[in-house]
Amino acid sequence: MSTKILLVDDHAIVREGLRLLLANQSDMEVIAETDDGRKAIDFVREFMPDIVIMDITMPNLNGIDATRQITKDFPKTKVIALSIHSDKRFVVDMLSAGASGYVLKECLFDELIQAIDTVVAKEVYLSSRITGVIVDDYIKRLSSTLKQQSEVLTMRERSVLQLLAEGKSTKQIALELHVSSKTIEANRRQIMEKLDIHSVAELTKYAILEGLTSLE
Repeated sequence: MSTKILLVDDHAIVREGLRLLLANQSDMEVIAETDDGRKAIDFVREFMPDIVIMDITMPNLNGIDATRQITKDFPKTKVIALSIHSDKRFVVDMLSAGASGYVLKECLFDELIQAIDTVVAKEVYLSSRITGVIVDDYIKRLSSTLKQQSEVLTMRERSVLQLLAEGKSTKQIALELHVSSKTIEANRRQIMEKLDIHSVAELTKYAILEGLTSLE
C-alpha cells in the first residue's frame, strides 16, 4: 500500500521536482499539491494523506500554523517540515506545532525518503543539523536552570548544607568554617527557608540531588 503524500510549498519548481522524484518511489504517491497553508488544510480534509511535506514560509497561512491545525484536526496525518530555515525559532515552533520531522532543503533527496519512512513508522526524523540545534537549545536551557538553582544558596550556605548532609553537628561545622555556632544555626534556618525544606533528612536528600555530597 502506497504512502499518500501532500506537497505544500509556495515554489512551483520545488513541488515539481519533488513530485518527479517521488514518482520513482514504488511505495509512495503524491496525491495533491498546493502553494499555501490554508489550502493545505482543505486538501488534508479532502484527500486524507498519510504525510504532508510542509514548507514554513508561505502566503495566506504559514506552515507552522497550518501544521498546528492539521495535527490537531487530523492526528493520523503526519507532517514533515521541509525548509531552508535551520534557526532554533523555526525548528522549535514547527516541532511544537506537531511536526514529526524536520528536513532541510539543502539535504539530498535520499534523506527526505528516509524521513518519510521514519515518520510512517511513527518515529521522529530530524536532519543532523537540526538535531544539533535542538541539543544546543536543550543544553542552554538545562545550564540556565542549573545556574538558577545553584544561585539560590550562597557559597557559605552550600558549604553548610554539604556538611549538614554529611552528618556534622552544628559545633563541628562552626569549628570547620571558623564561625560561631549561632552563625551556623542562622545559616541552616536560611537554607531551609530558601529551599522550603523543613528537616535535615530532606536537606540531605537535596544535597545529594545537587551533587554536593553522596550516600557513600
